[in-house]
Amino acid sequence: MNNIHHFFSSLQISLPNALFAIGAAVLSYVLMHGALVLFRRRLGRLSEERQHRTIAQVLRKTLARTGTLAIFATAVLIGLSVLELPEPWNTRLSHLWFFTLGIQIAMFLHRAVKIGARRYFTTHARSSDQQVTVAHTVVIWLLQTTVWVVFLLAMLSNLGINVTTFIASLGIGGVAIALAVQNILGDLFASMSIAVDKPFEVGDFVAVDKFSGTVEHVGLKTTRLRALSGEQIVVANAELLRQTVFNYKRMSTRRIVFTLRASPETPPALAGKVPELLRALIGKHAQLRFDRAHLKTVDQNWIEYEIVYTMLDANYDLYMDTQQAINLDILQMFADHGISAAPRPQQVLMQGSLHEAGAADGAAANEQVPDTRRTRFLNH
Repeated sequence: MNNIHHFFSSLQISLPNALFAIGAAVLSYVLMHGALVLFRRRLGRLSEERQHRTIAQVLRKTLARTGTLAIFATAVLIGLSVLELPEPWNTRLSHLWFFTLGIQIAMFLHRAVKIGARRYFTTHARSSDQQVTVAHTVVIWLLQTTVWVVFLLAMLSNLGINVTTFIASLGIGGVAIALAVQNILGDLFASMSIAVDKPFEVGDFVAVDKFSGTVEHVGLKTTRLRALSGEQIVVANAELLRQTVFNYKRMSTRRIVFTLRASPETPPALAGKVPELLRALIGKHAQLRFDRAHLKTVDQNWIEYEIVYTMLDANYDLYMDTQQAINLDILQMFADHGISAAPRPQQVLMQGSLHEAGAADGAAANEQVPDTRRTRFLNH
């Protein structure tokens, strides 16, 4: 007992003050532990409600990182805070407070980033086998590293260390490294952009300016496509994102526009009935929505109709089967109504040279033909 009294006396702490600090520490531990248990139970009930499920699950899994040791350390610091400590113990206690709370917050953020990012990628994944990729892992790792770097710099600053020069050195070194590996970093950040923005995913059929194919793999540096002819196309991620990408797998509908030509000798009354006939034979297909059919062009060679319909299913094979059936029906319709698809016959006038014309005139005069010039007509 005398030794304990001597220890508190050396720190200029009275025994009542010490007992009060111990009581405050014990009470703080009990209150924090009880509040944490109740808060976890409340989050568990909220996680079952659809309205608050996502946030509640993230908070519940994040608070799972709060252990008994962290609560005990915080309670001890609360008890030490009520003591009347002399310098430099008071300053050291503030450093301990910053370190304890800072590392706990960093652990919370570390856990929340991992859970939140994985939940985001899982929610936006198109299939269960695409939930976790290398790019997702790199994104999570970079975010977690940022959390701990910020905590380390804040800790050094709290200890009185000037971190401005350190940050400037890191910036200069980072610029030098970035210039040395700018192509690799460009592809790496492009991979992260693909992982977050998801312009395409594995299994999508995409087309760019010079190539097209099905996406087989999205890596850190390259994306691999399987072309329709069978070969594999490997393209850098940064190069791929610099071009316009057409993702055909995400088509919900397919708008079809095609033209139909008929002979200009078709009677006007019959030509006016063709749009309604087209509406009837195209509209009978359940997989499409007929939009319009109009007589668009009339000239000396043919009359032209423009037909527009929308496939309600974007499957390409289904579209080709449907278009084939429509074309066969159109041929049958033309045959039933006597509509010809041949253009107007052309007449070509051919004239010879002046010498040939003079010889032809002489021969015509000898034969007593009244024409002074001979011409030939060829019918096509």
